[in-house]
Amino acid sequence: MTSARISIDREAVVAPIDRRIFGSFVEHLGRCVYDGIYEPGHPTANEDGFRLDVVDLVRELGSSTIRYPGGNFVSGFRWEDSVGPRENRPVRRDLAWHSLETNQVGVDEFSRWLKLTGSELMMAVNLGTRGIEAALDLLEYCNHPSGTALSDQRIANGTVEPHDIRMWCLGNEMDGPWQTGYMTADDYGKLAARTAQAMKAADRTLELVVCGSSGSSMPTFGDWERTVLEHSYEHVDYISCHAYYQERGGDLGSFLASSLNMQYFIETVVASADHVGYKLKSDKKIKLSFDEWNIWYLDEHQASDEVNDEWRYAPRQLEDVYSVADAVVLGNLLITLLKNHDRVASASLAQLVNVIAPIMTEPGGDAWRQTTFFPFSVTSRLAKGEIIKPRIDVGTYETAVHGDAPLVDSVVTTDGDGSAVFLVNRSLTESITVTIDAAQLDVSSIDEAVTLWDDDVYAKNTLADQNRVGLKALEGAVLAGGVLTVTLPPVSWSALALS
Repeated sequence: MTSARISIDREAVVAPIDRRIFGSFVEHLGRCVYDGIYEPGHPTANEDGFRLDVVDLVRELGSSTIRYPGGNFVSGFRWEDSVGPRENRPVRRDLAWHSLETNQVGVDEFSRWLKLTGSELMMAVNLGTRGIEAALDLLEYCNHPSGTALSDQRIANGTVEPHDIRMWCLGNEMDGPWQTGYMTADDYGKLAARTAQAMKAADRTLELVVCGSSGSSMPTFGDWERTVLEHSYEHVDYISCHAYYQERGGDLGSFLASSLNMQYFIETVVASADHVGYKLKSDKKIKLSFDEWNIWYLDEHQASDEVNDEWRYAPRQLEDVYSVADAVVLGNLLITLLKNHDRVASASLAQLVNVIAPIMTEPGGDAWRQTTFFPFSVTSRLAKGEIIKPRIDVGTYETAVHGDAPLVDSVVTTDGDGSAVFLVNRSLTESITVTIDAAQLDVSSIDEAVTLWDDDVYAKNTLADQNRVGLKALEGAVLAGGVLTVTLPPVSWSALALS
């Protein structure tokens, strides 16, 4: 049996935990909103038409910040269509996903839904087909207390108190040819800078996210960040990162090491941002908002006929059904985000319901947890206080995509009441015994020890078998004399709560 050793230095603190690292994403895409969070005829629906069984699962998931309303959708979004009496709202074509948008869920309704889930709204503005004026109007509608045309319109529409949205995204994936109104880095950087300057003239306390690259495989990756930030550095607070992963060609070993690519992505964007900061002689450090990340079988969807010549309401699009292996990779990606939390200050799992999502629903029927639900919900619940990056001594295995990859990855969190250890075993075949020197954590008991694994790494939760995969007890974990010993099954994600 393979073994590994982990040592924990209480001084090796990455950052205190900001709950925004556990954010998610709701886009007007497929069945994420309609037949997802919103289904007026469902037995659990409230007076706004929102499914309360979905609300319960979102609260259990622990999503902190929800990015809205896109995504590619935002580059054609007219926010004015989504407010006021529902019967007067126009139906529009959504060019991003080739579907029809009813606007029955809009800014005010979504803000009310967020209060049910206990989440914070992270709003995106349209810089694809619109620009500064529309962004300022939306900001006034949402955040100004009263006494102006648009704030009074919000009040007349039934929302007396301002939404007070703190975090705003300046467009979405503006480097991508698939994006309505996409631009060069130079053109986008200038527009983003002007928009940011205007929005902060209205409220200098806003936190603004400028678009980074849509992925590390983009031909302009790195150069895009540099050029955009050269224009906008002093006006913005975050630059976005987007990354999706999938198993290709049966290469499970490379897929399990996907977090190595995420680490490369983060380090490259940090280097690009800091280069601009040094060049501008700025004392400011730009943070990263990893506001789209997930497992997404994009190749399969692009080969399908999900997007076709028909204009449909809420078609089934991008409804990946996730396996145990997918969930293990997702848990590992979350470990990587935590280990870089000193610079990755915000993150959004994309998306939340039905569309490449941890939560699935059936119209008129059940809502259930996908396999990917579990590592996210447990990490969100247990991770508190400060993040500690442990030292890991373990062997490697060879991958075709990432080179040599460590067999085990881990991160630790701790506060005054206890600690949590999160671990991944990437080995395809072997259990790994891990010995953890936890003396500096000052813990003496194991309060919880769970693992996600299965004899079938491709086992899934489906409509017909919603509970096929779930958390199991991590058997045989021992904590004695400040030393924690655990045995991790192959292809597994595990978490332990200690006190």
